[in-house]
Amino acid sequence: MKNSIESCQELVNDLADRIGMDVSGLGLVDAIRTLQRHEGNFDCFARAGSGYCDQYECLFYEDCMEYSREQQD
Repeated sequence: MKNSIESCQELVNDLADRIGMDVSGLGLVDAIRTLQRHEGNFDCFARAGSGYCDQYECLFYEDCMEYSREQQD
């Protein structure tokens, strides 16, 4: 069974391939933020310092909340 980080990395790689972006060499957080900017969104992944985000439809919502909590520790 894959863990959350592996699943998230696969999603990032798939999205990057679909839009023709090279995110190799970037860490997971930077890769996601790069994809967010490319799509015209805020590059907010793992920045929900207050523990709140209203972007429930985001593909990375659950992982973002987890990463944001880890950044606070």
